Amino acid sequence: MKPHDGLYLDGAWRPAAGRDAIEVVNPADEQVIGQVPAGTAEDVDAAVRAARAALPGWSATPPAERAARLAALRDVLAARADEFAETVTAELGAPPKLARTVHVGAPIAVAGSYAELAATYAFEERIGNSAVHHEPIGVVGAITPWNYPLHQVVAKVAPALAAGCTLVLKPAEDTPLTARLFAGAVHEAGVPAGVFNLVTGLGPVAGQALVEHPGVDLVSFTGSTAVGRRIGAVAGAAVKKVALELGGKSANVILPGADLARAVNVGVANVMSNSGQTCSAWTRMLVHRDRYDEAVELAATAAAKYGDRIGPLVSARQRERVTGYIEKGVAEGARLVAGGPEAPRERGYYVSPTVFADVTPQMSIAQEEIFGPVLSILRYEDEEDALRIANGTVYGLAGAVWAGDEATAVAFARRMETGQVDINGGRFNPLAPFGGYKQSGVGRELGVHGLTEYLQTKSLQF
Repeated sequence: MKPHDGLYLDGAWRPAAGRDAIEVVNPADEQVIGQVPAGTAEDVDAAVRAARAALPGWSATPPAERAARLAALRDVLAARADEFAETVTAELGAPPKLARTVHVGAPIAVAGSYAELAATYAFEERIGNSAVHHEPIGVVGAITPWNYPLHQVVAKVAPALAAGCTLVLKPAEDTPLTARLFAGAVHEAGVPAGVFNLVTGLGPVAGQALVEHPGVDLVSFTGSTAVGRRIGAVAGAAVKKVALELGGKSANVILPGADLARAVNVGVANVMSNSGQTCSAWTRMLVHRDRYDEAVELAATAAAKYGDRIGPLVSARQRERVTGYIEKGVAEGARLVAGGPEAPRERGYYVSPTVFADVTPQMSIAQEEIFGPVLSILRYEDEEDALRIANGTVYGLAGAVWAGDEATAVAFARRMETGQVDINGGRFNPLAPFGGYKQSGVGRELGVHGLTEYLQTKSLQF
């Protein structure tokens, strides 16, 4: 059986229970490039049973051996990096350089970080007359999105394996080919049968079956806040732990005294990267009224340079959503200074890099997650006004602050209701916890904080 013909269950590629399939489309030219099985509740049940059967053995495996498997996985990902990058480009539309450096480079680093953590983490500690054991939570149901199809998988699978958990992965239906390649890498790395299982399928079918399955101890989901809310409700009714990484509407706050040109240019690049399909993108740029017009001009110029450098959106549905928001922005009175709703190409799901000026905090484009290459620039009066605007959404995932000195930026960032803030262009850190405040989610991914999501504690008193 060819890998794309089946599901990866209990260490082998096996036929799906049903005959339905999901077509995978290249968003750059709208051509079908493959298909995968549309897994059912029956397939999910088989995967969960395999994971449960493998749990006693894997959870009892010494951390050093789990670390060795993760190191082997990292090495396989690195050896097959070109193949992964080409697949991400084909099914997501990410430009080749972005696919290689970000979509594949970051997950390789994350896999390596968990190989080290598995070997060094203190799974047992002494507190007074108690021995506290950090044990795997059990079987994990991991549901991943399409916008970073390898990174989001590794960000769940690697810490789960490091913790001693077994798992079932249900990847996004738009980008399942990368997940299938990943299953092959897990197999090649020598992870025991049943420890990792892959079921491709639709969210309302396979995803829902995974969330509802009584054999799943933790559901880790990355995606929209609306779906996360439903998953939280189902898991809560079953008293099942959830980790939710949801939407964002992150603020890029440029304080007086900041290097305006750098702050604006980096800010535009942040929003346009991955065609704006990033939950942590700084989609709201906040600028003091005295330098507002200058910032708008800089942003419009910067956005124009991205015309042919960003890829398409992932699907026709996503393109319709984004162009709908652009039309809504115009209708609500925002001023279009770059881009617009018109399709820039005849084929492919492309949207022009778009910048809005004269955006007010109450507008839809300033409150709701668009998930496309659309930047809103807002004017503020003073720091307190900037803080009110920055904190004035239901989200709190990420953000940025620019100031003339680091201390001023840090003082402002400390008051932002958000899980991660970049100071004067600070770099992404794969070891730092990533996750949100408010409706941006529950729990954290990456580094030690990401590992502890997959552990539960037991204390022995002496």
